[in-house]
Amino acid sequence: MLKENSGKAELAEYLKELRLPVVRSCYEAVAKQAVQESLSYENYLLQVVERECEVRWQNRIERRLRESKLPLDKSLKSFDLKRLPTKVHQQVNSLMEGSFVDRRENILAFGNPGSGKTHLLCAIAQELIRQNRRVLYTTSSTLVQELLRAKRNLVLPRLLKKLGMNEVLFIDDIGYVQQNREEMEVLFTLLADRYERGSILITSNLPFSGWEAIFKDPMTTAAAIDRLVHHSIILELNLPSYRMEQAKKTKADERQLKLPTDDN
Repeated sequence: MLKENSGKAELAEYLKELRLPVVRSCYEAVAKQAVQESLSYENYLLQVVERECEVRWQNRIERRLRESKLPLDKSLKSFDLKRLPTKVHQQVNSLMEGSFVDRRENILAFGNPGSGKTHLLCAIAQELIRQNRRVLYTTSSTLVQELLRAKRNLVLPRLLKKLGMNEVLFIDDIGYVQQNREEMEVLFTLLADRYERGSILITSNLPFSGWEAIFKDPMTTAAAIDRLVHHSIILELNLPSYRMEQAKKTKADERQLKLPTDDN
């Protein structure tokens, strides 16, 4: 018995050194099951290794979800797909499969404020992460300021390289806040750097016809649009505001509750 306990302790140390915590926690229980079911040594080993890999996969996905900076409450589960036009619904079903990332294609979502652009692309982005892809979310204003600081500190190429490590870069609300020319120049630099090298997800309340207000110059505007559209899927969410719909529904429910009841 002493020798057996010594062997278990030694095995636990080896598994700890090899960084196999799941195998260390489950190998005895799985061994008992293997004896009961007369499993071969190979099948027993397969089961404990499978459990280790499953937990590692789940941990990796959870870590990448955190690192993505996505608002995780904006998921597919909480999005009402029935609100989407038929064409967009079909596009979304195709995009969830994720092959557009391998083709370095972009997704450009346009629509009125509150139409669900950000929510929908967040849902797609979360699905991409669950396929083991690297995604980074940022608002346009936050990204521009980060790029501008890097330029002033003479480390812009380093930042572009870091951003380029993400297969998908999600830039939310382009054009929502108007920036000056210097700020838009660094945004154009980013778009040019990612051209045909990685996918970009973009939401905007402004149609392309209004993008000169973003890039301040007709030539720069045309060049930016050309790079984005060359390999892209465009989602047009011409929908009423979801938030406005919910507010109206809440008020209607409140009025209904205040109606006098018939005691008879």
